[in-house]
Amino acid sequence: MRIIIVGAGKVGYQLVESLAKENHDILVVDTDQEVLDRINDNFDVLTKKGNGISSSLLKGLNIEGWDLLIAVTNSDEANIVACITAKKVGVKTAIARVRNPEYVVELDFMRSNLGIDYIINPEHATANEIIRLLLSTYASYAADFAKGQVRMSEIIIEAASGFAGKQIKDIKLPARVVITAITRNGEVIIPNGFDYVMPDDTLYIMGEKGVVDSVAKTAGVRIVNNRVKDVMIIGGGKIGYYLAKGLERLDINVKIIEQDIERCRELAEGLNDALVLHGDGTDITLLKAENVECMDAFIAVTGYDEENLLVSVLAKQMGAKKVIAKVSRSNYTSVLETIGIDNAVSPKLITASDILRIVRGGRIVSISLLIGGQAEVVELIPQEGAPVLNRPLKELGMPRSIIIGAILRKGKVMIPNGDSVIKSSDRVIVFTLDSHIDKVTQLFSRKGGGISIHELINSAKNAGDAASM
Repeated sequence: MRIIIVGAGKVGYQLVESLAKENHDILVVDTDQEVLDRINDNFDVLTKKGNGISSSLLKGLNIEGWDLLIAVTNSDEANIVACITAKKVGVKTAIARVRNPEYVVELDFMRSNLGIDYIINPEHATANEIIRLLLSTYASYAADFAKGQVRMSEIIIEAASGFAGKQIKDIKLPARVVITAITRNGEVIIPNGFDYVMPDDTLYIMGEKGVVDSVAKTAGVRIVNNRVKDVMIIGGGKIGYYLAKGLERLDINVKIIEQDIERCRELAEGLNDALVLHGDGTDITLLKAENVECMDAFIAVTGYDEENLLVSVLAKQMGAKKVIAKVSRSNYTSVLETIGIDNAVSPKLITASDILRIVRGGRIVSISLLIGGQAEVVELIPQEGAPVLNRPLKELGMPRSIIIGAILRKGKVMIPNGDSVIKSSDRVIVFTLDSHIDKVTQLFSRKGGGISIHELINSAKNAGDAASM
C-alpha cells in the first residue's frame, strides 16, 4: 500500500514505526527537517520537507492514485485542508485528526461534503478509554474482546502472590486461559513452561472472561468497587473537557483543577454541573482542601507527562482510590508498575490503534496497542482463502511471538491448541509482538493480498467504525 503521512509528531512517528514493518511504501511530509532526519535515521521511508496542505507540493510528489493520506499535524485546519487537497489531486482515501470540540458537530458534514473518509479525535477517544477504565472492576488494565466474552488482563505480581517465584508449568492455570507475555524491567518475554514468574513482573493473560477474572483474583489482583461517584481531574484541556462531559452524562460529580484562568471560564461555560477550580494541581494544600482523599478516582491529564506522574503519585499517597495518568512517552511504561499508578493512557497509542485498524482492514474488528506499542492484541475475522484457514495451528509455522489467544465460534469461546483449526466465520483474538504484525496480516489475508484500500475501509466499517467520532 502507498501511504502519505502528513505530520511527524508523536502520532505520526508512532504510525511510521508501526507501518514501516509491514512493507508499505511510506512518504512522510513535515515542515521540520529535524524530525524528518530522526525518521530517516530510524526507518526506511521517504521524507519530504514542506507543507502538507500545499496542492503544488502534493502534485509535485506525483501521488495521484496513492492509496491513503493520513493528516496528523498539530493543526486541525491543516489536517482538514491536507485531506481535501489530497483527494483533489487523486489520493483514494483520506484520514484527518481533528481535535477541537467546536468541530465535533461538523464531523458528518466534513465526511459527507469534503470527501474526508475518516476523522479521528484523539482526545475524545482518550476520554472514552478513561471512562471505560473508571467503570472497570480491575485496579489494573483489562480489555474485552469477542463481544465481551474474551478478556485480556494485566496482572502485576506482588511478592505475596501465589504466582511469585514459580515456573509457569507449576502454576495451576485453568484450561481456558493462556499467559501471552511477561514484562520485566521494560523487557517483553514470550514465556514457556520453564520461565519463572518473579515479583514485580507484569503478566498478560487472555481467555474466557470469567475464568480470567478468577485467575487474576488468585494471582492477587485487587478488585475494586466500580461505583464511581466523585472524580477529580487535573488539567482542563481537550481531554479534561471531553472527560468531564462524559462523566456528567453518567451523573458523576466532577471537579476540574486548571491553571489557566481564561480556560477555567471556558470550561465553566461549556460544562453543566462540573465544579471548575483555578489552581495548581500539584499544590498539596489545594488537593487537601478539595478532599482528594475522598475521591473515588483522580485523573491527571495535563500536557506534561512528568506533572501527571508526580501529581498522581501524590494523590495515591493521600488516599485517592483509583488513579489514572495520561502519559505520552512509552519509555515511562516500566516506571508506572513501581510507583503505584493504577492505569495510564496514551493518546498517541489510542489514535495509532484506530488508524492502524483502518489501514490494515482485513475485517479487523479492533486493535489494542500494549506495553508502550511493543505488542498488539488484534481481533479479526479471517478473509476467505487466508492461509490460516482449515489447517491445524501447529502446521502454520507461526513464530512464538504470535499467540492465537482465543477463538469465538457460534457464540462459544475456544482456547485453541496446536490441533485447533480456524474457520472463515470465526472471530480470532491474536496477541503478537509489534515486529511480527506483518506475519499476522499475511496469515489472515487471502493469498496474494490483492485487496484494495476501499475494500479495507469497507471491511473496517462493517466490523464497527470505532475510529469515527
